[in-house]
Amino acid sequence: MNEFAFARVLHVLGVVFWIGGVAMVTTVLIPAMAQMRSSSERMEFFGRIESRFAPQARFTTLLVGLSGFYMVHILNAWSRFAELRYWWMHAMVLVWGIFTLMLFVVEPFVLRRQVRRTDNGDPDKNFRRMRRMHQVLLSLSLVAVAGAVAGSHGWMLPGD
Repeated sequence: MNEFAFARVLHVLGVVFWIGGVAMVTTVLIPAMAQMRSSSERMEFFGRIESRFAPQARFTTLLVGLSGFYMVHILNAWSRFAELRYWWMHAMVLVWGIFTLMLFVVEPFVLRRQVRRTDNGDPDKNFRRMRRMHQVLLSLSLVAVAGAVAGSHGWMLPGD
């Protein structure tokens, strides 16, 4: 197997683990948490799950980023970012950038402090915000994945 094929395999496996995990959290865990009786029970449960999922998400996000940029470099496909018909490449980088920022900066340095400060605030409002954020991020991710699969198989917007 050549290096490009290996990079693509790593890229796809990373996306499956990463976005699949986001889908699981968004469509299964958060709705299950909504059924819990108390906000403290929700936060304790989410903390246990998040502490196991966050390292996996960080690793796979890095893997996807490195393999993606490697493939663009090997193909010398940087010019695609200047063409609208390759919108899905922009979408992939945007989603990757948002998640990288969330996983490596916002969650560890901002959200953890905010959760500690708002323990006495409105935990239901915080939960609704978290749920909405996960729904938006999953939606953006699925659009990027669908666009990438379609675009990489020749289904592109008309253009140059």
